[in-house]
Amino acid sequence: MVMNTLGLEAYTLTKWIGFGIATIIFGFALIFFEHALHEIKARAYGMMTLVSIAVAAGYLFSVAATFLPSLEADFYLEISTLIWVLLFGHYLEAKSGAAAGDSLAEVAKLLPKQAHKLINGVETDVDISELADGDLVLVKPGEKIPADGIITAGSANVDEALISGESIPVQKKVKDEVVAGSICLDGSLTISLTRVGEHSTIGQIQNLIATAQQTKPKSQRLADKAAGILTFIAVITALLTLLIWTFVIGQPFVFGATLAITVLVIACPHALGLAIPTVTTITTSLAVKNGFFIKNLAKLEVIKKADYVVFDKTGTLTTGVFGVTDLVAVGDVTEDEVLRIAASLEQHSSHIIGESIVAHAKEKSVTLSRIADFKNIAGKGIMAEIDGKKYVAGNRALIESMDISFTKAESPYNELISSGKTTIFVADESAVLGLVALSDSIKSESYEAVRRLHELDVKVAMLTGDNSQVAQSVAKELNIDTFFAEVLPKDKYAHIKELQESGSVVLMVGDGVNDAPALTQADAGIAIGAGTDVAVEAGDVVLTRNNPGDIVRLITLARKVYIKMIQNLVWALGYNVVAIPAAAGVFAGFGFFLRPEIGAFVMSLSTVIVVANAMLLKRIDLT
Repeated sequence: MVMNTLGLEAYTLTKWIGFGIATIIFGFALIFFEHALHEIKARAYGMMTLVSIAVAAGYLFSVAATFLPSLEADFYLEISTLIWVLLFGHYLEAKSGAAAGDSLAEVAKLLPKQAHKLINGVETDVDISELADGDLVLVKPGEKIPADGIITAGSANVDEALISGESIPVQKKVKDEVVAGSICLDGSLTISLTRVGEHSTIGQIQNLIATAQQTKPKSQRLADKAAGILTFIAVITALLTLLIWTFVIGQPFVFGATLAITVLVIACPHALGLAIPTVTTITTSLAVKNGFFIKNLAKLEVIKKADYVVFDKTGTLTTGVFGVTDLVAVGDVTEDEVLRIAASLEQHSSHIIGESIVAHAKEKSVTLSRIADFKNIAGKGIMAEIDGKKYVAGNRALIESMDISFTKAESPYNELISSGKTTIFVADESAVLGLVALSDSIKSESYEAVRRLHELDVKVAMLTGDNSQVAQSVAKELNIDTFFAEVLPKDKYAHIKELQESGSVVLMVGDGVNDAPALTQADAGIAIGAGTDVAVEAGDVVLTRNNPGDIVRLITLARKVYIKMIQNLVWALGYNVVAIPAAAGVFAGFGFFLRPEIGAFVMSLSTVIVVANAMLLKRIDLT
């Protein structure tokens, strides 16, 4: 009798000790209830709602058992274990998320914390947040440039690998532009700042990344929806488990409650909630390291199934560095006169061909004439007056549209373009005076890019304003599948649409300015070689290097990322399909039951598996 009394007292004491310890531990679980409240208010029921229901149900049942002797069992040990396992799981998730890489922080590291500002010629160290456009700063050997600007004094070799991806330093001198985050390797530079803070290259990159992190792939929206549905399934399953085991099968209430709580615990959709975010976080980091920025992560699922890539020719597949190779006079003028007229007309042009003609004239010490009534004819050429007389410089379409005779020029023109040279007509209002031929060499990277795209079963097309002969020459050299020549900037989008209407998923690669309509029309627009102008609104993806090979890397990344997303979704959903019935006692006939603490461990393990699978993305080689 004495022993029975002592045993009862010890049992009661154990329950009270359990109550005290579990209550303290329960305090750590209040964070779950805070998040659950947010989910309930937003009507976006998810894992925190399930966690809170599971923890609250187990704890309240145990408290009732402490104060009501008729309830012999309690879950203090199980609930305490559950809470610690859940907290440990959150720790692992946070640690894994941090390991995935904070791209914004990585980009921020590219900038120095302070700069040497020159105030009335006196050097003063200030935080870069205090810099403004127009400030003069001094950058010493080995230091990073704090903002975009123009060199006003000094010269040095500058490492611009963060933007160009090229490890070879670039020699910079007075009047050259420099980019925030690049490194002054030798010499000192005095720089007049032109773009600081969020307007600088680094700032624009950070804005792109921040925007990307707010976007979601379609598979993430699917996961969010599935998590909400899973919450309702778990709650309903838990109630049915309690009712069936207690009132239908006839097991004790405590037994039925144990299984119901296990259902709630094991159904927590941590793995489902993390299946896509862990992948996209690592994707953003990988993209930054490889020199491209995905502005809209939803486009990953478009890019991975692309079967046509359309490149703008000049400056994308070719170097964009034109050199004058031939001058032909067909009128009553000399070759030097043809060059003088052409260069005078082009001296206010921003087009690469015009700049090349002007540069050649300067090399030849040709004196340029003043022009008046300058007109740019989009996609065709230019017109202006020299000494009161109208002249034009442009392509064949311009000459034909103005009914200018070019009979004498036709033979040399055909000869030049058949050799793959871009040829410009120079004419007055009545006849062609001469021809200027230029050559633009194909980038070495273009050959490899086209070959590898074909290996990925992706066709390649080319858009150009050049004539058909030049376009055909480049297309044949690169083994391009199709090309569109003599295309005006405003008409480029129509060719993209034509490919789409044939059933193709089209990526458009251009400079993001003249190609804006085409970039927008494409299933995914990619701005290539944007350099310092990285905030290209028209593109879904921005490449910092003018390297067509990056398109191959982008498609490869998109395909591998998509596989990881599907793997994680299948695991997360498949796990719940098996785990919930197991927790409900469906396999009781085989003597298998899941206790709450085991359920918590299995749930957390599934989360770690999803994160670990996503982390494998960091091992992929995109080179």
